[in-house]
Amino acid sequence: MADTRSQPAVRKGQGSTKISRDQFKQRWRERFYNPIFDGEGETLDRLEELAWKAYEEGKRSPRTIKAGAGFANPEFKLPVEWLDARQRIKDAAALHDRSDGPSRILLICASPRSDETCPGEMSKTFRLVRHAQQTLEAAPGLDVDLLDLSQLTSEQGRTIFPCKACVSTAMPLCHWPCSCYPNHALGQVNDWMNDIYPRWVHAHGVMIVTPVHWYQAPSVLKLMMDRLVCADGGNPDPTTTDGKKPEKAKALELSGWDYPKHLRNRAFSIVVHGDTVGAETVRRALHDWLSDMALVPAGAAAVVDRYIGYYEPYAVSHDALDRDAALMTEVENAAHTLVEAVGRLRAGGQPAGVGLRAPRPK
Repeated sequence: MADTRSQPAVRKGQGSTKISRDQFKQRWRERFYNPIFDGEGETLDRLEELAWKAYEEGKRSPRTIKAGAGFANPEFKLPVEWLDARQRIKDAAALHDRSDGPSRILLICASPRSDETCPGEMSKTFRLVRHAQQTLEAAPGLDVDLLDLSQLTSEQGRTIFPCKACVSTAMPLCHWPCSCYPNHALGQVNDWMNDIYPRWVHAHGVMIVTPVHWYQAPSVLKLMMDRLVCADGGNPDPTTTDGKKPEKAKALELSGWDYPKHLRNRAFSIVVHGDTVGAETVRRALHDWLSDMALVPAGAAAVVDRYIGYYEPYAVSHDALDRDAALMTEVENAAHTLVEAVGRLRAGGQPAGVGLRAPRPK
């Protein structure tokens, strides 16, 4: 139903973040601080001059082609990279929707800690994930896709850029998949989300194992969560908003937007662990987030929050986990419960309430 309010104004006035030529050069050259580059000054100067021209040109997506068939405006030019990400999502959705073939579980390790970077020791989260992985892989007819978010801290060039909150201007301005990145003019490239979106779409079930960081989800997990906002009502056709035109997006939302749930009816499981506080808070927040996106809780045994080495020194926390056989069993049970829930959904079972009209679709 269309909203009868008048077209709202687009608010401006936050100021410019344009940097000077000298600032640009300083920041760009910091990428080559290592003395190994000292003999390539002239080459770096030439490349920096080209990079400055690209920055001044301001093209977020310098390679575009006509959208083509299937879009509201086939003549509108869309980024080649976005079209590629869209196609991978469509391919993943086709695999997900097939009645035959194995069920797929996306298993997410949400700790930034790794023995390949400064902590020098693997996370307890990773150990729990490995235990869940072994349990899942023992189930027949199942594929397990391990997404280890610690790669953001330990792997060269691995990045998830922050959400720009386009949805808060108007839901249709938030494109599915996200079209905010890459932004070549600002050097915001190698964004991991275009690889992550199809992995969520392909999955029949999702299992997140995470620690608590200051009463909250770890930053690596929160980055992915925020960028998944486009899965919850996002616009699959950027030509309807002429790319990123806020005026068009506002008008489109007020004309009657249906807020499509692009990840609907995938089952989920959550395991949250902490050492002193916050496990219950993070478990509830993740449960609410996934439920709001219309994913389906697998069952009570699939949602776990526990403390490892409660108020003991961090230095012996792995030893505390060694002794916690009950937690390992709970992780196994969470994995088994998720597999059962996925089986029911793939066999045609539907969550209670499916088909009811939502009076508040947002």
